[in-house]
Amino acid sequence: MANEECTHDCSSCSASCSSREKPQFEMQNKHSHVKKVIGVVSGKGGVGKSLVTSMLATVMQRRGYRTAIMDADITGPSIPKAFGLHGICDGDGENIFPFVTKTGIEVMSLNLLLEDERTPVIWRGPVIAGTVKQFWSDVLWGEVDFMFVDMPPGTGDVPLTVFQSLPVDGIVIVTSPQELVSLIVGKAVKMAEMMNIPIIGLVENFSYLECPDCGKKIEIYGKSRVDEEAAALNVPVLAKLPIKPEFANQCDLGLIELFEGDHMEKAADAVESI
Repeated sequence: MANEECTHDCSSCSASCSSREKPQFEMQNKHSHVKKVIGVVSGKGGVGKSLVTSMLATVMQRRGYRTAIMDADITGPSIPKAFGLHGICDGDGENIFPFVTKTGIEVMSLNLLLEDERTPVIWRGPVIAGTVKQFWSDVLWGEVDFMFVDMPPGTGDVPLTVFQSLPVDGIVIVTSPQELVSLIVGKAVKMAEMMNIPIIGLVENFSYLECPDCGKKIEIYGKSRVDEEAAALNVPVLAKLPIKPEFANQCDLGLIELFEGDHMEKAADAVESI
């Protein structure tokens, strides 16, 4: 039963009620057909969420799926740089056309709508949330098998908007060893449960450093607790990404699609099975 004091503004409320159980999704662009929407979230910034988004999309594209990325981190977009995308998106007056990467991944980001990509976006929450909705309704995505939504960290306006406005099929939570895993991940898991969003699993970034001489895995941030925390939350661990300078260099050069290794294969399997 809904609270008698309900204002019908779910953006300021975390209660579970009938309004939240039956969300009214934003209308998808009429010329688009996105089959599966996967959110990539984190409890805090700086854990490599955009890297995981980029790598997952790349692996799924390599497997023959039509893949897209919606960069919902409006004030801190980094997806275009990882793929070497610059310039302004075209449109036809009714639809906005996404950029397409070298391997065919469709991408939409606010940086691709700015005259100068270095311009800071100083907007309030409602405007940012409205932009995310427009990325869904105004962008001509076409036929997409898997769309990955790279969200800003935390449990604020944008994740809430995505969960309420888009038909999200599941989320991947990105974490790192140096975090207070039980607290940060627990919040993200709790939010997903409150919003009735399936949790695909956890990806731990910066998990270890591999010695170039002997191959030994060195946990420079201390012993990882992700396995025990995942077990306590009944959530699978999908990947443990090493600290690899190659990943950072490829992102800086816009060449993330060239990354090598099978680090994200288990995560891709989990996404593929949805």
